[in-house]
Amino acid sequence: MNIIPFVHEGLGNSSYLVGFGDGSAALVDPDRNVQRYLEAARANSWRITHVFETHLHADFVTGSLEVHQATGADLFVPEDGHVRFPHRPVAAGDAWPVPFGRVESIPSAGHTPEHTSYVLHAPGAASALFSGGSLLVAGAARTDLISPEATDALTRAQYRSITTAFRELPDETLLLPTHGGGSFCSAGAGGERTSTLGHVRRTNPLLGESSEDEFAETFPASFPAAPAYFFRLRALNQAGPALRSSIAEPPHLAPAEFDGRRASSVVIDVRPQADFMSGHIPGAVSNTFRDAFSTWLGWLVPGDAYLLFVLGDEPLADVLDACLLVGYERFAGVLEGGMSAWAASGREVVRDTLADASEAKRALAAGALALDVREPTEFAEGHLPGALNVPLGELQRRFPELPRDRPIVTYCGHGERSATGLSLLRREGFGPLTNLDGGTGAWTDAGLPLE
Repeated sequence: MNIIPFVHEGLGNSSYLVGFGDGSAALVDPDRNVQRYLEAARANSWRITHVFETHLHADFVTGSLEVHQATGADLFVPEDGHVRFPHRPVAAGDAWPVPFGRVESIPSAGHTPEHTSYVLHAPGAASALFSGGSLLVAGAARTDLISPEATDALTRAQYRSITTAFRELPDETLLLPTHGGGSFCSAGAGGERTSTLGHVRRTNPLLGESSEDEFAETFPASFPAAPAYFFRLRALNQAGPALRSSIAEPPHLAPAEFDGRRASSVVIDVRPQADFMSGHIPGAVSNTFRDAFSTWLGWLVPGDAYLLFVLGDEPLADVLDACLLVGYERFAGVLEGGMSAWAASGREVVRDTLADASEAKRALAAGALALDVREPTEFAEGHLPGALNVPLGELQRRFPELPRDRPIVTYCGHGERSATGLSLLRREGFGPLTNLDGGTGAWTDAGLPLE
C-alpha cells in the first residue's frame, strides 16, 4: 500500500490518501478542499473508491460529499454520528475487504461520542491505524466540544480508548492520526504527526501510570482555547455540507456598490498587515491570508455573516477555499481594483500606525497600554512590561475591560494577530491605535526586555 498524507498547517490536521495497489484508493478524513486529493489520485492513476470518516469534525467541513460527487466513492461514517446524507454506517468491529487486505473499525469514543478508528491490514506490510482524534503521537484530542455536561464522560471514554482500544495491535503498526501539532482540537500534540504504536507507547505522556480518575481531573485542563466555530461545524457536518458547485461566487463590485453592501456584511481585508495599516476601509477586519486565516475567520466572524473581500495579490479562489473550509458560504462581493480603486473614488481611508520597537517603547512611556493578544501560555513565557493579556479570541467579549481614554499598542508574536486585534478595536471606536511591527521578536531584537 502507498499512503500519502495531506497536512493543513493552519488547522494542524492531516488527511490520508491510501493506494491499495490495484489502481483503487481510499481517503481518510478529507476536508472540503478536495482538489488536492483528486489531483494526487490522478497523478498516481488511482480511482478513489472508499472514504472513511473517523468522527464528525468540529474544526473543518468534511469533503466526503464533494469526493463522492467527483468519484462515486462509498462513504463510511460511524453510525452513532447519525449523519443525514447517504453513507455506509460503521458499527463496532465492522470489517471490509479491500484489494490486498482489509479495513477494520475500532470504537474509540472520547474526542466525540461516535469516534471510530480504522486499521488497514495488508499482508507483508505493517498495519496502519488511522486514529483520528483519539490516540495522537504526543497526546490525545480534546473532549470538551460536545457540551460541558458531557466532558467528564467523554474524557473517561478517551482514557479507555487510548489505553485499551488498540492494545491488540503490534508495536510496528503505523499510527496516522488526523489531529497533530498546531491543532486546537488536540492537547499535548508535539511536532511529529505520525509514528508507530511502539514509539507512542513508550513516549506519549498520557500513556503513563495515571488512573482514569486522575486523567479525568487533569486532562481537560490541558486543552488550548477552543475557537468559536468549533461549536457550529459538528451540526453542519452531520447534516451534510453544500456542494461547492451550489455556492455562488462573489461578484466583483465597483467601490460604490461595494460601499452599499457594507452595512449588511463584514469586510475581510486579507492583505498583509503592513498594507492594511497603511490604508483600509472603515470597519474592515484585518485577517492576513496565511495558514491560520481559516481559524481566525471562524473564531472572530459570525458563521452566518455575508463576507466582502479586499484583496491584494492573494488568489481569490484560495481565499474562498479557506472560507469554505470552516463553513462560510455567503460571499457578498470582492472590491474591484482593491484599495487603490476605493481611494480613487474619494471614499474614506483609515490609517493606523505600524511602529517599530523604539517607537512602540516611546508610545508606552507616554502612557499607552500594551495589549498582548497572544494565548496565556505565550504571555507567561515573556511579555512587554506592564502589558495586559487579552487573547485575540476573547477580545470582542472583553472590550469593556479596555480603556477608552488612552492610546493602545497591540502586539503578538509577529504582528498578524495584533493587526487583527487592532482592526476589531478600530471597529469598536477605540483609539488612537498602534501595532508593534514584528511583535515580541522585534522587541527583543532591539535589545528591549520582556517581563
